[in-house]
Amino acid sequence: MSKKLFSERDICTKFITPALENAGWDKMKQFREEVNFTDGRIIVRGKLSTRGKKKRADYILYYKPNIPIGIIEVKENNHEVGAGMQQGLEYSDILQLPFVFSTNGDRFLFHDKTNSTNVETEIELDDFPSPEILWSKYLKFKGLNEEDSKSIVEQDYFFDGSGRSPRYYQQNAVNLTLEAIAKGQNRILLVMATGTGKTYTAFQIVHRLWKSRTKKRILFLADRNSLIDQTKRGDFKHFRDKMTIVQKRQVDKSYEIYLAIYQGLTGNEDEKNIFKQFSEDFFDLIVIDECHRGSAKEDSAWREVLKYFKSATQIGLTATPKETETVSNSEYFGDPIYTYSLKQGIEDGFLAPYQVVRVTLDVDVEGWRPEKDKRDKDGNVVEDRIYNRKDFDRNLVIDNRTWAVAKKVTEFLQNTSRFNKTIVFCRDIDHAERMRSAIANLNSDLVLQNHKYVMRITGDNDEGKRELDNFIDPEQTYPVIATTSELMTTGVDAQTCKLIALDTEIGSMTKFKQIVGRGTRVNEEFGKLYFTIMDFRNVTDLFADPNFDGDPVRIKIIDEDTPANDDFDNDVPDELQTDEKGSTDQVNDPNPDYSDPFTEKKTKPAKIYVNGVDVTVLNSRELYFDKEGKPITVSLKDYTKDILSEKYTSLDQFLNLWKNSDRKDAIIQELAEQGVMVEELLQAVNKECDLFDIICHVAFDQKPLTRQERANEVKKRNYFAKYGEQARNVLTALVDKYADEGVETIESMEVLKLNPISEFGSPMEIVKTFGGREMYLNAIKELENEIYSIA
Repeated sequence: MSKKLFSERDICTKFITPALENAGWDKMKQFREEVNFTDGRIIVRGKLSTRGKKKRADYILYYKPNIPIGIIEVKENNHEVGAGMQQGLEYSDILQLPFVFSTNGDRFLFHDKTNSTNVETEIELDDFPSPEILWSKYLKFKGLNEEDSKSIVEQDYFFDGSGRSPRYYQQNAVNLTLEAIAKGQNRILLVMATGTGKTYTAFQIVHRLWKSRTKKRILFLADRNSLIDQTKRGDFKHFRDKMTIVQKRQVDKSYEIYLAIYQGLTGNEDEKNIFKQFSEDFFDLIVIDECHRGSAKEDSAWREVLKYFKSATQIGLTATPKETETVSNSEYFGDPIYTYSLKQGIEDGFLAPYQVVRVTLDVDVEGWRPEKDKRDKDGNVVEDRIYNRKDFDRNLVIDNRTWAVAKKVTEFLQNTSRFNKTIVFCRDIDHAERMRSAIANLNSDLVLQNHKYVMRITGDNDEGKRELDNFIDPEQTYPVIATTSELMTTGVDAQTCKLIALDTEIGSMTKFKQIVGRGTRVNEEFGKLYFTIMDFRNVTDLFADPNFDGDPVRIKIIDEDTPANDDFDNDVPDELQTDEKGSTDQVNDPNPDYSDPFTEKKTKPAKIYVNGVDVTVLNSRELYFDKEGKPITVSLKDYTKDILSEKYTSLDQFLNLWKNSDRKDAIIQELAEQGVMVEELLQAVNKECDLFDIICHVAFDQKPLTRQERANEVKKRNYFAKYGEQARNVLTALVDKYADEGVETIESMEVLKLNPISEFGSPMEIVKTFGGREMYLNAIKELENEIYSIA
């Protein structure tokens, strides 16, 4: 049999795998075939969602199971040897691999990123380089010596037999960190989007360094007890009796892994500085979780801990590095050695995409001015001025506005599911309590069944805080809705949260990213594949900011006279406070209530509470986002036309592609992956049309026909006459099914189980009517050609 007739899999089995084994590569440990390294972007279609195509490498080469070093892309033999090179290079950039091979089964094209003089060469199948040759080149390329490699870089990952292993980006982060430490780097910053497993990544780093005895005593720092408890019970549990939590008392120095919160180590009085019970060189490694918080600020008590243990290697973890004129993560840790962004996480399908619904209230747009002698609820005359959105719930409380927001949230849940986990972010604790009460009244039927249906979860409320674990536990139904101010902005692993409502001003990009991160986790078992952001304060304007999904530029000004103000980012946890939290509108407030958790709380003026003010929802609209995650500012049709014009140069090209496609659904899926919002477009143009007509109309100015019009044209032509009576009845029913539901339905064999088609017999009996499965599929293909014969 000619090699040119072999499938891609045949080429792999007969030529590539033997070539690797002959070169000394161990099939069990040193190479894997058909490796899916992403989950496939989640594509949302109205209230439905599906997975896009996964990225898959034909082969990945490993020096050891935890160290990938190369990739091989294989094509059929009727392609050139280098046909897979561009795809291989794209994947190698994602996977951080220096060696790329493309092959058609005749020979290899070898792209060597470590070779600056001769980057690509052709090599014969029998000359494939051995693992030792590539590893030696890898070490030289990375600037590592053999001794450091064996003691640090080659240490195995932790595997507990559960089948869990690091995702590709976690592997990148771990390996790059170990390589940096092997080369003597002692300050390291890792930026990983919320929901991508920073703690698991930290565990793998710590375990490999601890197991190799490179780092013997390790401190993991966070800023909340809940995060420390979560870490001990979760990813770090495998350290067992080697691990302890540092308490506010005499410390036990017999452990190897220490978990602590900053506040448990520091204080204003010297005797409260528990960390000084350890010697300055006690710890070899410190991991700082959420390092964008206190440790980013040079004169904070939290930074003092890091300076005290300055001889230790220090690794900062954050989803949102902070860079302002006075506060800098990278000024202390250096630039990130690896970044895995929210955009990339959504693109890979590891993070949930979001929909945004903007709700506009009349008082927010027009402002509110009290009528003459208008009195507040205490009987005092309200100052005569125009109050606007920035005043509401900060200086002035309008009861009906709170009710309007609660009603909109309730209506959204009624239209989706009333038991979808929801977080409502409010101005402060007082606002969160009023919002809880309003939502409870609007959902009194469910609250009577269980009063925990809606709860305020804030730092001052023990009952609410006790329910936080139940809220984030997918197995627990209650609480369903949590109203909060600051406590849940960060570190809350809410896997099944499907709605985030924003009724607070947010001037900090750091805080905005953290809040968005509450919804980005995916949990397919419980049906959580995407989430909705309901925005009452135009906070989602921040999505358009160029800094939303990237590393901020380092802009810290080194000036001894410049006071630190922590980016006006009021991100002190609720649990550190003794009473109500102030405004989060720091951009417009040059004197925020908190600059450090240990400073004295400033007193805010009392709020004015008024009722009897009419509040109306002016409009509620869904924002559209392109595949880069940026809001679409042009019309949906213009945006779509631009995408389609890039893909299809002419109407004829599109018609040929559509006609020759075995499955139209594959084209629809591909367009969705490229950013065409299929469902939204159908709603905007004509939901009774299918995508074929929408594309012809939007891209090529053709008059769109509805599915029913196309179905009627097919029936008029009576091309069914060549079939027997039973087959004609089936095809007629399929045409009607197309008119009702679209072409994807009739392409699926499942349609044979649906009424009225199932009335003609079982799927097997119906297929036999056409002379067998192949003849039936040919009839469907012919039917589609008839449906689309008018273009």
